[in-house]
Amino acid sequence: MKSGVWTIIGAVAAFAAFACSANAQGAPTGPIEVGVIETMMQDVPRVVTLPGRAVAFQEVEVRPRVGGVIEEILYTPGQSLAVGDPLFRIDDSSYLAAVASARANMATAQANLPVAQSASDRAEELSGRGYTEAEVESARASLAEAKATVESVKAALEYAQTELSWTTVTSPISGRADVATVSVGDLVTAGQSDELTTIVRADPIYVDMMETSARILSNRKGIDEGTLTRNDNIQATLLLENGDVYRGTGQLVTPGTSVSTTTGTVTVRFQFDNPNHIVIPGMFLRGEIMIGTMRAYLVPQRAATRGNSGQLTAFVVGEDGTAQSVTLTDDGSYQNSWIVREGLNDGDKLIIDGLSSLRAGQAVIPVAATIDENGIARDATTSSAEN
Repeated sequence: MKSGVWTIIGAVAAFAAFACSANAQGAPTGPIEVGVIETMMQDVPRVVTLPGRAVAFQEVEVRPRVGGVIEEILYTPGQSLAVGDPLFRIDDSSYLAAVASARANMATAQANLPVAQSASDRAEELSGRGYTEAEVESARASLAEAKATVESVKAALEYAQTELSWTTVTSPISGRADVATVSVGDLVTAGQSDELTTIVRADPIYVDMMETSARILSNRKGIDEGTLTRNDNIQATLLLENGDVYRGTGQLVTPGTSVSTTTGTVTVRFQFDNPNHIVIPGMFLRGEIMIGTMRAYLVPQRAATRGNSGQLTAFVVGEDGTAQSVTLTDDGSYQNSWIVREGLNDGDKLIIDGLSSLRAGQAVIPVAATIDENGIARDATTSSAEN
């Protein structure tokens, strides 16, 4: 029984010794080397990332303007079309007959016009000498009626010719046509609800991005207070669904005029050139918009931590050579850094490396460091030697 008790006591003592040793190793008592950068307020681009959706520059549902049987489909789905390119041919037999009839009526009306003109001229000449006033008025009316008949049949002929032209359905815009919804032999009617096909123009293309009304108010407040300098020529870049950056920048079309009552966002529309049709209407994208510039500090994200309260904290080297914790007020991020408006001063030595075992009040030896494009801290002297 005694041997068992002594075994337990020995194990407890060994564990306590191990714990003391571990604490001694994890909490160095002497100063430790840390990598630092010197903070300086600078002009920082104010960039926001917004979700967006591609919208066709033009989209038309093609419907017939006259009725008849589809005799031929004249295009290949997916091909590029210009304005006026033929798409469908509708049986034109009845429309050819209507044009012929209108031409015959036109010929008759034109033949009757000189007769009415001569009768009117004769009545005017012999007015009061064999022609009563009533007969003169009747001749004038007959001439006016003949002229009206010519104009009427002329209009009928033009309309008949127009309907005949509509039997060839053409593209109203340039773009690419979808698969036809009808086949040869199908009967269509004028102005039917079902489209024959859809044509989409996707070069250029619109991208509608969604911005919250709260952030719009924040940006306007910054501009009014002078902390944000607005960019007069607002442009956007696109991030595709696979993470690639789309070549080319978009120009602002409209900043939006109303807030959605369901999402609380404003639709901001940009226009992009899309010659290779990489961006397809309906595609979901992300847009980065540079609103302007603001005076702030850039703090590498590796140098600061966000607590449960949402505030950022970091360490700087105090005048006494110890690490001091500071609370930062941030306003979003830019590339791999936080945009900090409050909590730092020009010339502060911000600790960016050696943070794993650092605590407030710990004596430190600052060593100048840099952050490369991959977010890795490097000794500034070593980096200069490598360059």
